[in-house]
Amino acid sequence: MIKLSEKSKTLMAVPKITKVVVNTSFGRLLSGKTSDEQRKITSEAVDTLSMLSGQKAVTTSAKKSIAGFKIRKGMPIGVKVTLRGKRMYDFLDRLVHIVLPRSRDFQGIPVSAVDQQGNLTIGIREQIFFPEITPEKIKNIMGLEVTIATTAQTKEEGVELFKSLGFPMK
Repeated sequence: MIKLSEKSKTLMAVPKITKVVVNTSFGRLLSGKTSDEQRKITSEAVDTLSMLSGQKAVTTSAKKSIAGFKIRKGMPIGVKVTLRGKRMYDFLDRLVHIVLPRSRDFQGIPVSAVDQQGNLTIGIREQIFFPEITPEKIKNIMGLEVTIATTAQTKEEGVELFKSLGFPMK
């Protein structure tokens, strides 16, 4: 439990986690593929993220066309899911105790991963580190980005919150 500092006079002022956003992008996998192959990649990403989070994932689309990346406006380029409540804490527990220790060369989360508002963003190179995923069924290995939003006002409050919750900060 985080101690009440001089700044936070009441228990309600103590920083806490509000939501966790997990997303992945697969825009680079879609270039040069037929629309049928693109649909398969998109549905695989939705299924994978839904399996990891326990709730249905939402597809994100390109806001504008970018010729260099062969992306058109409205084309699906990623999948995201926002977790709150019990699912959020279950996901964070698995992330800290199972997924991060399984990652290759994991030395701890750098303090620089916490932004000025106290939110933490972690990149995971492969989704196969999660226990729900069977590597044999995965055709495309995709990385994940996990953003943990907090009510912390400063970077220091955010780092203190994550350390007190057992996140392996270095």
